[in-house]
Amino acid sequence: MLQNKRELPKEKSKIHPRNKNRERYDFKQLVGSFPELASYVKPNLYGDESVDFADPHAVKALNKAILLHHYGISNWDVPAGYLCPPIPGRADYIHHIADFLCRNNYGKIPTGPEIKCFDIGVGASCIYPIIGIQEYNWSFIASDIDRVAIESANRIIESNPALQGKVECKLQSNAKDFFYGIIRKDELIDLSICNPPFHASEKEAQAGTLRKIHHLNLDKKPEPILNFGGQNHELWCDGGEEKFVRNLIQQSKKYAGNCFCFSTMISKESNLRSVYRALEEAGAYGMETIPMGQGNKISRIVAWTFLNTEEQNKWKNTRWKA
Repeated sequence: MLQNKRELPKEKSKIHPRNKNRERYDFKQLVGSFPELASYVKPNLYGDESVDFADPHAVKALNKAILLHHYGISNWDVPAGYLCPPIPGRADYIHHIADFLCRNNYGKIPTGPEIKCFDIGVGASCIYPIIGIQEYNWSFIASDIDRVAIESANRIIESNPALQGKVECKLQSNAKDFFYGIIRKDELIDLSICNPPFHASEKEAQAGTLRKIHHLNLDKKPEPILNFGGQNHELWCDGGEEKFVRNLIQQSKKYAGNCFCFSTMISKESNLRSVYRALEEAGAYGMETIPMGQGNKISRIVAWTFLNTEEQNKWKNTRWKA
């Protein structure tokens, strides 16, 4: 039954101002760019045009339309069962970390292929490099522990001219390492980004899936499925987000002089105290917590550096040329 019509805001106020997905989805435009989306667009309970976010095929079609319409990516797909990420949230990370660099670069965002970003856990979607390249023309090193994900990311790069020559994908052979085996000791990167596995166990990940299914009313369907997909290593790891990020911080110290800014997404606010303690123990020179909001979901980015003020000034005056 159709519910009472809602008065919807034109913009999603919590999303970053430069995010191309800030306004509500214009399905007429999206279908115009990607006609295959049309079969998934239907009125929701309130009579508004939408897609069934409980349907993984609809979610993938929406992503393809967004990437083509807003980012000029005409050939994009992920293998069955791999994470199909919500694009607005991924774009917000890129824009917020660009603002962080801006605040540390005399009020100017460093742009161009000489700005090198390291994406730890690029996934099969290659989503962060796509947005970083199309928005700021950065270049990327992208790692993953999953060979299929690396092969998928390489296919996306090879089939889209705008990405060619701007992303170097590397398979991380040791799942416990973040930088070793990927970043050379003499290699300089301007920033690293990471979206850690959220859950601490497969059981916890399954419980989270069931909560999402219930929220989307998917539990009323005969065979509930995970709409955004995700392999086990994409959804959970031993110790969850907290342990993952503590290990990331510990290892980042060994590459203190290689990177201007390290960063990671933190989904659970309750993990922040542990993260701050780990940064203090590692001897980080400075850190910043950057709030982000997507609908009812609140998350944040934690960024840190081991470079002192003099070293930071030398870095940006040499590499960023503001």
